[in-house]
Amino acid sequence: MKIRLLSAFCVPVLLAACTASPSATSSAGASAAEASQPMTVPRDTVTGTLAYRERMALPAAAIVQLQLQDVSRQDVAATIIDSVTIRPNGQQVPLSFALTYNPARIQESNTYAVQARILLNGQLLFMNDVSYPVITRGNPRQVQMVLRRAGK
Repeated sequence: MKIRLLSAFCVPVLLAACTASPSATSSAGASAAEASQPMTVPRDTVTGTLAYRERMALPAAAIVQLQLQDVSRQDVAATIIDSVTIRPNGQQVPLSFALTYNPARIQESNTYAVQARILLNGQLLFMNDVSYPVITRGNPRQVQMVLRRAGK
């Protein structure tokens, strides 16, 4: 008799403990789902094209290196915000590119620029010899770069 009375008392208590209110379940489920998803960082892009004036085909083994740099501080190496290496594999100029950055890390008072280089077997073929400012100070987020032949 004691066992029946004990089980009659314990079963409803256990069932009550196992149930949860709908609002608690949905908010806990949403929190778990949000916690399992990676945080997305806002991204923006600087896009453009690069070309050179020389009448020569870009060698198939050439690589293009691009960097978005913070060039605000003089006498200090530029801070690289993003870099991209393009392997054209026979494609010719103009070549398109996109560099990404987090807009929250951009300071309106700083100066940002894009640098481009074309290399063949580690030897510099082309590079930009003028600055291509972007993002801040009224500068665009799209540039058309003209590179110059190195050493000529």
